[in-house]
Amino acid sequence: MLTVIGEALVDVVQRSSGIDAHVGGSPLNVAVGLARLDHAVQFIGRFGKDAYGDSIAAHLRSSSVMVPLPPDESPTSVATALIDDDGAASYTFDLAWELPGLAARLPFMLQGTSLLHTGSIATMLEPGAADVLAAVEHAHPNATVSFDPNCRPSIIKDREFARAQVERFVALADVVKASDEDLEWLYPGVDVLESARRWLGLGGSGGPAVVVVTRGADGPWGVTAAGEAQVDAPKVEVADTVGAGDSFMAALLSGIVDHGLAGAQNRDELHAMPAEVLEGLLSHAARAAAITVSRPGANPPTRAELNALGLPEAGASVERQP
Repeated sequence: MLTVIGEALVDVVQRSSGIDAHVGGSPLNVAVGLARLDHAVQFIGRFGKDAYGDSIAAHLRSSSVMVPLPPDESPTSVATALIDDDGAASYTFDLAWELPGLAARLPFMLQGTSLLHTGSIATMLEPGAADVLAAVEHAHPNATVSFDPNCRPSIIKDREFARAQVERFVALADVVKASDEDLEWLYPGVDVLESARRWLGLGGSGGPAVVVVTRGADGPWGVTAAGEAQVDAPKVEVADTVGAGDSFMAALLSGIVDHGLAGAQNRDELHAMPAEVLEGLLSHAARAAAITVSRPGANPPTRAELNALGLPEAGASVERQP
């Protein structure tokens, strides 16, 4: 069982051609992406008893994502995405984020979880962020932990708070993915790859095994104790970038599971991952993101779509540590 904990919301997408509403939220998108890649996934989050909440529940059911928490009495969260002429999205948010009573249910809900993923607004916005941190701390002795900060400066404006919160989760994580924009905002004036290398050392010997940086059209880069790797981004016609990073994250985690590296019992092997394996994971994840940007909204690929993708394999380069 894989578990994703975080926010669910509805993206109201505004383009020059009109307005559309899509189910979204970074953690929810990762849960759907993992399920479409044929993994058993549960999503721990919240949504309301309203029309938007009904659409979220239907979306999760359609991808066979398990939902252990029922809808609550608060309104469903909404993100308004403004798409520019190049397909890039900027966001504003109307959010409710709390998970009352979750701590008491964690032992039951996380039983059998081999991988726990979280990130984004859920790890920053109180009161729910404290519950998410408790879930990570509970899962860590038994499960691989993954984290994507997916920073939202329009919501969390205090950079020092955000940096401290991100580093708290990074130190507990085994797999971390961040965009170059995340790192530029968190550490202004510092080379993004150098910031990622520093994250590899957070938490001492128990810190991340893998840190990956997505860089849009420049392709993803990653680092492990054994070395570094980067691959080119496949070239596609971009519909919009909504959910691309989440599809990348889901495919990256799917690859780790497929390699038999999920679960705390495999933590040492994950930390020893060769750069060649990282290269393959980056290529796999970049292809998933390419499918997503080629169609509107956060619409991650199925395993069959990813296997059948007619794009050329992304080129790669690997640097090994001496």
